[in-house]
Amino acid sequence: MSVPSRPDVPRHFSSFLAFDFGAKRTGVAVGNRLLRTAAPQPTIRAEAGEHRLAAAEARVRQWQPDALVVGVPFHPDGASHDNTARARRFGRQLGARVKLPVYEVDERYSTTEALAGGATDADAASACIILEQFLRSIE
Repeated sequence: MSVPSRPDVPRHFSSFLAFDFGAKRTGVAVGNRLLRTAAPQPTIRAEAGEHRLAAAEARVRQWQPDALVVGVPFHPDGASHDNTARARRFGRQLGARVKLPVYEVDERYSTTEALAGGATDADAASACIILEQFLRSIE
């Protein structure tokens, strides 16, 4: 099952917080619909699920976005793997905690793109790529 390419996002949703989920680090970016750009935020460095969720929840409370965007990894052929389920679970759990909708983005190659672009924090840069991809996909 892949991520929808054209999500149905209400027009009044203008600000978004994105996460590039990782087992040890989770990249974070903030952006808005008007400018269709994203700005990197400090990466969450937490391995334990509860610590990661608490840190992500704190970012949501800080930024007060209209919705969340979570990058979901797939194999190059589009098949799911262990991290696909982990990223989706993170999105569901965080969305339930903060009572916000969560949109998923296929994040294949976002880290590769971030590193190729010279990112010093590949996780935060990947979150920016994920969020900008999402913002380009909505009207």
